[in-house]
Amino acid sequence: MTKVLGIDEAGRGPVIGPMVIAGVMLDKEDIPLIEKARDSKTLWQKQRVKLDKDIRSIPGVKYEVLVVEPEVIDAAIFSGELNLNWLEAHKQAEIINKLNPDVAIIDCPSINEKAYKEYLQNLVTNKEIELIVEHKADVNYKTSAAASILAKVERERQVEKIKEKYGLIGSGYPADPKTIAFVKENWDKCPEIFRKSWSTYQRYARPVGQKSIEDF
Repeated sequence: MTKVLGIDEAGRGPVIGPMVIAGVMLDKEDIPLIEKARDSKTLWQKQRVKLDKDIRSIPGVKYEVLVVEPEVIDAAIFSGELNLNWLEAHKQAEIINKLNPDVAIIDCPSINEKAYKEYLQNLVTNKEIELIVEHKADVNYKTSAAASILAKVERERQVEKIKEKYGLIGSGYPADPKTIAFVKENWDKCPEIFRKSWSTYQRYARPVGQKSIEDF
């Protein structure tokens, strides 16, 4: 039997909270069991939660969900050796190496699929694994769609925890006015939830006592 692993992420862009990367693996003959799975962005939140539960309960399914905290993202970017794409490749390789599929299908975050595949291939221990690295894999492959659902649901759980602790943070994305207002007022009060390598954070973060440009 051919073991097929799909991998996808949620939360690449937010200035608040973690990025989540998930993998879902099934025998090829069992993929019809996740026929209802599709790109998580096209589903309502209640649909995602139900499908997340359904996917996890399939007999024989294996899955892995990695929560990549802001400090890990910042460390990678500030290191000068990694960017967000390469960090994501390292986390994808972690899932691939743990689950050891026959085929791994990756929703490619880079515009250069070939270069990304080569980079990822070097991180995978078992060189016999077939890597399929494509844009829109979460649309075109059911296992990647299932992974997108697990990733999105976990990202939403993480955001809810932050909201319960700190209040109205908005969606966490830089385009959200509520998020911008929260960053501006709280950048120094709860530093663990922010991605300090994001320009949105850096725009407002400043040494204590130093005025922002908006104060003049």
